[in-house]
Amino acid sequence: MSAQAEFAELARSGGRGALVTNLEGGAKILIRTDGSRAGTLGDPVRDEEAAKLGDELMWAERSERHGDLFVDVTFPAPRLIVFGAVDFAAALCKMASATGWRAFVVDPRARFAQPARFPDAEDVVAAWPEEAFQKLGGIDRATAIAVLTHDPKLDDAALVLALRSDAGYIGAMGSRRAQAKRRERLLAKGIEDADLERISAPIGLDLGALTAEETALSIIGEIVAMRHGRTGGRLAQAQGRIHEVGV
Repeated sequence: MSAQAEFAELARSGGRGALVTNLEGGAKILIRTDGSRAGTLGDPVRDEEAAKLGDELMWAERSERHGDLFVDVTFPAPRLIVFGAVDFAAALCKMASATGWRAFVVDPRARFAQPARFPDAEDVVAAWPEEAFQKLGGIDRATAIAVLTHDPKLDDAALVLALRSDAGYIGAMGSRRAQAKRRERLLAKGIEDADLERISAPIGLDLGALTAEETALSIIGEIVAMRHGRTGGRLAQAQGRIHEVGV
């Protein structure tokens, strides 16, 4: 299968990849998520350049021209994995669905992890985090993880796995006192201090949220902001472009 044909199949099937075309000669190379390739630009140095650009842009989820190279990317809707089958999770799944995310709920407590309680979730998995991650196909850079359980056994198990993954966002609910205790527990489990900085905790933007729906809005707002390299502040007080533009 040619690079162009494989890229078209990825686009049809909801896969992720980057097709890099040399605009001066028409040669194409496909960059896959695992770093493997199909096709060539005819020069190993240019192939390496294409691989680097393709890997960067397929996860940034934007197509761009760089000199004589055009990088076309395809990707599925991003995933949000919510740990904890709680009321906040239902509101978060609804908000995620409305903003184009695929939401999944995970909780080993089968009596709570009932699909009927989460109609906006793509799937509800009654399993411990390790098994759930495997069932959901692992965690990649386009996966966001929100831990909402308030149960140290579940919180810690989910966060340890999340911190050892490539997750693009990791957030955890709880008071500042609860966060401090969680930090001590995770350090005791061998998590490095620097890795703990990846956890957004308390989770969400400072909106003064009170209801489950407002809390869901604050969480989704933070996830979207971080995904685009923003802080989530007011646009009226921001500097620079409102939207990023391609090169």
